[in-house]
Amino acid sequence: MDNDILAIGEPLLEFNARAEGREPVAPGDDFAVGYGGDSSNFAVAAQRSGARTGYVTRIGDDDFGDALLRLWQREGVGTEHVVREAGGRTGIYFISRTPAASRFTYYRADSPASRLTPADVPAEAIARARMLHVTGITQAIGPSACDAAFHAMELARGSGTLIGYDPNYRPALWPVERARAVVMRSIELCDVALPNLEEGRLLTGLHEPEEVLDAFVRRGPGIVVLKMGDQGALLAHEGTVTRIPPHPVRAVDPSGAGDTFDGAFAARLLEGAVPLEAARYAAVAAALTTTGPGAVLPIPHRAAVDALLPGAPTPAP
Repeated sequence: MDNDILAIGEPLLEFNARAEGREPVAPGDDFAVGYGGDSSNFAVAAQRSGARTGYVTRIGDDDFGDALLRLWQREGVGTEHVVREAGGRTGIYFISRTPAASRFTYYRADSPASRLTPADVPAEAIARARMLHVTGITQAIGPSACDAAFHAMELARGSGTLIGYDPNYRPALWPVERARAVVMRSIELCDVALPNLEEGRLLTGLHEPEEVLDAFVRRGPGIVVLKMGDQGALLAHEGTVTRIPPHPVRAVDPSGAGDTFDGAFAARLLEGAVPLEAARYAAVAAALTTTGPGAVLPIPHRAAVDALLPGAPTPAP
């Protein structure tokens, strides 16, 4: 079966501290096992919102790779373009917390996904898909992975497949000068740009949200959504800028909220929703993701989001 959306990138296994401590890591800490990786989170979020998704990646033939494969199979994410690398060590990360902040520690150097190449990109599947989703993390984890991402985007452009792009800039992965060049070129190639305000400020050198948004709009995407966390989002489409209000929740863990926004937005857009409707839906989905620990477990299904949107039927007493 063809996929509505193909995502390309790096999945990670997640170890999430169950409790907040005075120190980031202390003896006796208990970690819950979960799943992460921006593009994998995206695929799960889009699938739970009703899209048919597939994933292009490389993982090890280790237990961590097995766990990720089981996740995608449970969620219905297509795995026919997942390469199992003999002897490869699938990347992992840890989340620990203090009252001040959550901290992330990654062990992903030389992961199988960092060795993605253009040869791993399924040209026919991209041509049959309705959207390709790419992120800046995929481009940052290794030179060949960056080449694979650009190759996938060129194939999508040549076949008329929409391109969604989230810069997801991580300073620890690459210097800002290289990130700026790669991200801005990718923005020029994409149809739907999904940056957040913090990275937008770093990449554009601008501060005001409207200025940051405009800097991306002028690169050419037909749709730009500037995600602003608990301040909501700004949507630019057909010359109009609309503010998307945040959905109020008691946030526990923001991990994966931006990825959920992306996946929910893409799923609704491909279903035929206008960008404004898709963005309002995505804002609720992203907010709900923050109400539980981990990047994947709290991603909501379609019915949970629909129930909170304006116009949803009131449950009978």
